[in-house]
Amino acid sequence: MKRTVIKIDEDLCNGCGNCVEGCHEGALQLINGKAVMISDLYCDGLGACIGECPVGAIELIEKETEPYDEVKVMERISPKGESVVLAHLKHLRDHNEMEWFNQGVEWCKKNGFEIDLSKITPVAESGISNQVNVSASAHGQGHAHGHAHGHAHSHSQSSDGAKSEGCGCPGAAERDFRSVKASAPASTGNFSGVSELQQWPVQLHLLNPAAGFLRNSDLLLASDCSAFSHGDFHGTFLKNKSLAIACPKLDSNTQSYVDKLTIMIDESKINTLTVLKMEVPCCGGLLQMAKLARERASRNIPIKSLTMSLQGEILSEEWV
Repeated sequence: MKRTVIKIDEDLCNGCGNCVEGCHEGALQLINGKAVMISDLYCDGLGACIGECPVGAIELIEKETEPYDEVKVMERISPKGESVVLAHLKHLRDHNEMEWFNQGVEWCKKNGFEIDLSKITPVAESGISNQVNVSASAHGQGHAHGHAHGHAHSHSQSSDGAKSEGCGCPGAAERDFRSVKASAPASTGNFSGVSELQQWPVQLHLLNPAAGFLRNSDLLLASDCSAFSHGDFHGTFLKNKSLAIACPKLDSNTQSYVDKLTIMIDESKINTLTVLKMEVPCCGGLLQMAKLARERASRNIPIKSLTMSLQGEILSEEWV
């Protein structure tokens, strides 16, 4: 499958080892004075190690590789002790990768590895709802030598209370707003101005196609211009949907968009795909990308095509 992993420029790498300490999954090692990815299998593709590199030698790329395996990661890192396991689980939870988080906690239960989840920041502080009910152990295995060398990721606090790992551009950090929306007061007017956006980022170029907020969702693939042409884009099109936006004319390497959409269909198992395109001819490429991704995928999902006028009128609506 094609997925996001890291790539290290050995010419730039100075062998400081910061990224090795920052990778709780154990995907990186220092070999002959250079950081080396020992196996794509252990790389979750979330990029926590990028922010640890002082020389910019690490980048995220998409490549054909084997799927990430949380069980194998737990088997690899558990001998390093409770502190490393907790740091790994916190890393997954902060990126809202709750499926992997739950798999890790379940592995601990099955294998008698005691962890105290109260040692990591309460979920409520990160704006992410807890999706697993675990009775935390107060014992732990903190005597192991692997305390991640006393290292902890730095975090930045945003206005919505979400925290992001130090992993490259802070604006690209994944955020899931669904739990925040569930607690928002109901609208009392015709137009409340309340955002229906469920996640961040929204640019297809930045989206991880295996992000937790995409799983089993209804995806809206919208042209960049559509939100500016319609007066109630959020209420009419975005409510209860995940979102990806793109411009088939101006964006480069749209083949990668087809690859991402294919992964969303097969791996994230999106339920439906709604394509919202403008009436201008160049915008038709958006629908073509969606249809090509469905052709390449092993799953067949419904695609709805909406064509919008320059002043926000829906000119056509059909399932294709």
